[in-house]
Amino acid sequence: MKDVIFSMAVRNVRINLLRSTLAAIGITIGIISIACMGMLGSNMTASVTESLSEMADKLVVSPFSGKGGGGGPSGSSSGNENLTKNQYKNIVKIAGKYGYVYGVVYGVHSIRAKVKKNKDEWNTQIYGLELSSMKTILDNLTSGGYPSSDNSVLIGSRFAEDNGFKLGSSFSVGNSGVKVSGILESRGMSMDLSTDNAVIMTKNMYESTFGAKDEYNQVNIVLNDINDADAVSSDIDSQMNRREETVRVQDSSRMVSMISSSVTTITSFATLIASISLLVAAVSIFNIMMMSVTERIREIGVLRSIGTQKIEILRMFVYEAMLIGILGATLGMIISLIMGYFFIQIMVGSTAHFFTYESLIHLPYAMIVGFIICILSGLYPAWRGAQMDPIEALRAE
Repeated sequence: MKDVIFSMAVRNVRINLLRSTLAAIGITIGIISIACMGMLGSNMTASVTESLSEMADKLVVSPFSGKGGGGGPSGSSSGNENLTKNQYKNIVKIAGKYGYVYGVVYGVHSIRAKVKKNKDEWNTQIYGLELSSMKTILDNLTSGGYPSSDNSVLIGSRFAEDNGFKLGSSFSVGNSGVKVSGILESRGMSMDLSTDNAVIMTKNMYESTFGAKDEYNQVNIVLNDINDADAVSSDIDSQMNRREETVRVQDSSRMVSMISSSVTTITSFATLIASISLLVAAVSIFNIMMMSVTERIREIGVLRSIGTQKIEILRMFVYEAMLIGILGATLGMIISLIMGYFFIQIMVGSTAHFFTYESLIHLPYAMIVGFIICILSGLYPAWRGAQMDPIEALRAE
């Protein structure tokens, strides 16, 4: 049987189509704001986590300085701040079963080029690694090969670009002349080695040029299984810091979690701000429904006088709010899907995570929230219309 009350609600929406459409657009804008911000947050979090997860399997063991610091290339270190050869062997013994372990020496040192436009001498980061470690860790060469002798080096892509170096280019490091044997791809942000703007030479050459023989600024561990990070950290701490704290272990997976959590918090706050637009839409719908009740007082009086119940009058106005909500929510979902895709492409640079559950789930969430707000905004006007005295309503002009 056809619902007469629903048909009347549809008729009323059609009669005031422009007004109803404008109210629906308010809901649409709110849904777009919430859905797009939610999808942006999900895609940013997924993208950042994916990018950082490549370095989340690394641990860095550095000498304990007593200042709350840790490892990481920041400049030259004095001898008493380095890890000894025995400490390095102990770390290999403890962590070797969990992954690949290698030692690193580094420092900021002077570079002199034979031909350079702006200046002849500048400082840059220099790393010293065993050749076997280079081949294992730095497997991202864009051109050339690994050093075949102590006077050949690898350089980072940014270092090569900024200084006009290419394969076979020669320059001086300290008092030694070197030649570029290979250029590395960009590795971006990395906890273990920041090679993009650096020079990488063999450990033998670093020791002969800068000293620090049989010492290491840090020892890096590339885990076979990221889930072993806590176990490795605990083993190193318990065995090497048994009497006094001599080393510090940095777990990059914790940094990844912290950064991902920060991104999620920021986007959640932005979504909360965007939801204010739904409150504006709610006020608009409330106002429109109140206008609708006021304009149809005589109609309400006629309906009540012929036996229409209060609950049916209430349903009629609630149906109108529902129709406005359905229209606004449907438009909001369609436009959010289209706008969100291009918005994420521009802001994140990739839509690889767009068509995932974590991303698209924000569409129905936003629709439900918008629809519920629409219904709630129409409840009071509907109740007020249902409570009118039929005699007083018939007297209204």
